[in-house]
Formats: sequence, structure tokens, C-alpha cells
Amino acid sequence: MPALPDPHALAIMALTLFALVLFAQDRIALETSSLLIFITLVAGFQIFPYESDAGPVRPRDLFAGFGHEALVAVCALMVLGKGLESTGALQPVARILARVWQTAPAISLLFTMLVAAALSAVVNNTPVVVMLLPILVGVTLSAKASPSGVLMPFGLATVIGGAVTTIGTSTNLLVVSVARDMGVRTFGMFDFALPMMLVGSVGIAYLWLVAPCLLPARDVLISDKSARLFSAILYVEEDSRILGKSLLEARKLAGGNLRLSTCNAATACCWRVCRPWCSWSATGCTCATRLSA
Repeated sequence: MPALPDPHALAIMALTLFALVLFAQDRIALETSSLLIFITLVAGFQIFPYESDAGPVRPRDLFAGFGHEALVAVCALMVLGKGLESTGALQPVARILARVWQTAPAISLLFTMLVAAALSAVVNNTPVVVMLLPILVGVTLSAKASPSGVLMPFGLATVIGGAVTTIGTSTNLLVVSVARDMGVRTFGMFDFALPMMLVGSVGIAYLWLVAPCLLPARDVLISDKSARLFSAILYVEEDSRILGKSLLEARKLAGGNLRLSTCNAATACCWRVCRPWCSWSATGCTCATRLSA
């Protein structure tokens, strides 16, 4: 009969189960749960020291992972992804996809998955999903179709694309780092590309042709498809030619430089119309800009 794990191993397994319970609680923020688990680990190894074959495990050893290059790379990609999301850099791609969806929905699903997979290979898939999700929901509601047949294949396509390069997902980064620490040849950025493109092409074809037929049609919770209302504050200079003019007259005097637009991608639209003096809240978009017509 194999020997039971030592008390430290049993405690770590119990703490792992406790962490899963905490992460499943919607009322507790993930950051709070993670910090609590980390504090418990540090306090536990400080109060109950552990001796291994390589020497004692000290509490400060638990902080060594924060300087690991894989973690730094993951954090850098998350910062890059947040920048793309906040600045609306992917909005031109989203607008092109929106126009394509209006003409050929079936081909558009394939095109959307290919674009999402390609973008996810070089950036974090979170901004890709955030930018394209409103477009997909809007077109499915307009076509009176169930978004479940589109959103699930779209999300899985970003996962497939992220596995093409070593920086596409945090898992690949960790695999490369662990392999190098074990003395294995260092992987290049595109070493995973060929096998993943072969396997991924089959996966994309399945998500395009088969998956939408298998996914159940779920009720759409977003029934209001009306455009959002945005409030804008336009500051007019004292010597401006549009002082005292109506909005229509101001647009004519501006020679086409004053443009009004509406969209449902709330924060991205807010940034595009009003940058850089723009703020977004749950009640809508508030813009402040200057006109010098």
C-alpha cells in the first residue's frame, strides 16, 4: 500500500479545494480570493516550515514566481490587450465584419472565426472577444437567430488561434519556460504553428459546419435592440463661426469635419466619437470636445 502524502501535501490539496470554492463564489472578487490564498500559503510555511531534499522551503520562495519571465510576458500581453480594448484599435476590423455579416451570414461566420483566430495568435484573446462580441450579438438579433450558434464557435476559434504561437496563450508560455528549465531545446515563436494550423483547420471547419447545428437555440436575454442614447457636450470658442448657429448649420460650416455617429459598442463608440475628452458610465456616454470651425 503506498504511503500517504505528508501533512504539507495534504494541506496544499485542501487549500486547492478551498480555492476552488472561493473562486466559484460570485459575491467574492477573484482578486480577494487569490490574495487570501496567497496569504494563507505564506503564513502556513512560516508557521510550519517544510524541509525538502533540495533544502528548506522558505516563505520568500513563494514570491520568486512573480519575477518569472513567463508571468511577466503574460502580464505584458494583458496590458497590450487592455490597450487595444480601451483605444478601440480593433474597431475598423469590427466594422468590416459588420458589413460582411449583412450580405453573407454563413460565410461571415467562417471569416469572423478566421480573423479572430489570427488576432488571438499575437494578442490576448480577451480584447478580440470584447470588440467583436457586440457585432455578433447585434447581427444575430437582427437576423432573429440564436446567438448561441455563433458565440460558442467564435470563442473556441480564439482558443485555437491562441495555440498557434508561443505567446498566444499563457499555457504555451509556461510550457516553453518549463521545457527550457528542464534542458529541452528552446521553442521558437512559430514552432507550434504548423501542427496547430493542421489541427486547427479541422477544428475551424467543425465549428463552422457542425457546431452550430448541435448547439441548442437558447432564449435571447437582450431583447432591446434600440440604439443607445449618448449625451455630448460641445464647447464652442468665443470667436467661432458656429456661435449661435444650429447643429445643422454648424455641420455645414465645419465642411464635413463635424460628424455624428451612433453605435452599440458603448465604450468603443464613446472613445471614437469624443476622444480624448470622454467618459463612460452605466448611464451612458458623456463627451466633451472642442469645435474650431
